[in-house]
Amino acid sequence: MSVHSEIKKITTETLRKMKFDKEKITMLTAYDFTTAKMVDAGGVDAILVGDSAANVMAGHETTLPITLDQMIYHTQCVVRGVSRALVVADLPFGTYQSNPEKALDSAVRMMKEGGAHAVKIEGGKEIEDSIQKIVNAGIPVMGHLGLTPQSIYQFGTYKVRAKEESEAEKLIADAQLLESLGCFALVLEKIPSVLAKKVSESINIPTIGIGAGADCDGQVLVYHDMVGMNQGFSPKFLRRYLDLYTEITGAIAQFVGDVKKVDFPNEKESY
Repeated sequence: MSVHSEIKKITTETLRKMKFDKEKITMLTAYDFTTAKMVDAGGVDAILVGDSAANVMAGHETTLPITLDQMIYHTQCVVRGVSRALVVADLPFGTYQSNPEKALDSAVRMMKEGGAHAVKIEGGKEIEDSIQKIVNAGIPVMGHLGLTPQSIYQFGTYKVRAKEESEAEKLIADAQLLESLGCFALVLEKIPSVLAKKVSESINIPTIGIGAGADCDGQVLVYHDMVGMNQGFSPKFLRRYLDLYTEITGAIAQFVGDVKKVDFPNEKESY
């Protein structure tokens, strides 16, 4: 039985209420039907169909190569597996930065074809017009500040952001701007926990942290990292709840051995 089994469906309004009630929000990624079903059954409040699919599912070094069509496909798969969680889908790099009309077209496709309940966009003041256009069309938008992986070549590094006072001040101003534009929530990635606390207290919409300390209104992790399917990625903020890489490779090795020594299939497993 999940923690919120009495709640039929999580909405953007549910998340706002959770912040008001000081109840922490939980969020994990999913990119396919089977995983989404398990994540939803486990009781998370929101599922992010992240452009991290570019790394986790496709093996790219950055999130930049994934296309809108590919993100729509992943979102369709996830939505079919979910009965309770709010499904938020990333708009990938290049689908909203250039002009507000293109941004709206991308968001409409993600909602209409992908079946997403909301979209997530990286950036602050520099994409103000795009956010406004999408929100005005009645599409819920989740913001994303701090380390914005789509801007990796501009930053040149995945290190903690907003350590300098000027960047911290801009981040607070951007967070307040995103709230005023009508964003329903905000991801804060890899920023000092003191700053994340300040941001969370300065706005009325929920903040969801990843590497941003315990004072955010919620937490998000990449599912594959959290269950230990990825071995090479060990940032400070990651807590591994399972070691699936070892479990799965061990099971596969056992299967290989059983087939080689003609132990599988046995009589009971044969027709």
